[in-house]
Amino acid sequence: MNKRRTCTLMLLCAFCLPAQRLDLSHLDRLDEKAKERVNVNLNRDLLQAAGKLLSPSDPDQARVKTLVGKLESVHVRAFEFDQAGAYTQNDVEAIRRELRAPGWHRIVDVRSKDEGENVDIYLHMAGEKVDGVAVLAAEPRELTVVNIVGPINLEDLGALGGQFGIPKLPPGQKAEPKSDRKSN
Repeated sequence: MNKRRTCTLMLLCAFCLPAQRLDLSHLDRLDEKAKERVNVNLNRDLLQAAGKLLSPSDPDQARVKTLVGKLESVHVRAFEFDQAGAYTQNDVEAIRRELRAPGWHRIVDVRSKDEGENVDIYLHMAGEKVDGVAVLAAEPRELTVVNIVGPINLEDLGALGGQFGIPKLPPGQKAEPKSDRKSN
């Protein structure tokens, strides 16, 4: 196949993929370096199956079940390393570059110089509706990326904490958008 045709096909494929799904495949190289790792990839069918395991009589599980029924997919990559430096800033920047694409808006930006903790939360907007969420949390010995694809209400986001490998928010903390909705 000639280069021009290959480039055209690659561009067409890029436009056909859902914009809010992140490509986390470059993180695969970290699997061998990690002391502990979590790799969750749930498509719509798997989310539907997992939702059937949740009890409709338990209010919390019923809420999660309703939320999961609307989602396209959930992707979690989490790594814990024995020592700092196992992942590079290039690993983090590759994700941030994807999150600079149109539609993504950073709503939370936390930086801790003392502990080296960095947390970013992004929303992917389709008009006025949220149709994707990404969380990027980087510490010297830990790296976590959560990508939720599909329509989601911010009030329901906390209900997903502790489910499907998604970290749980501390009690009383909610995921709320900043007042300024600037793109990165």
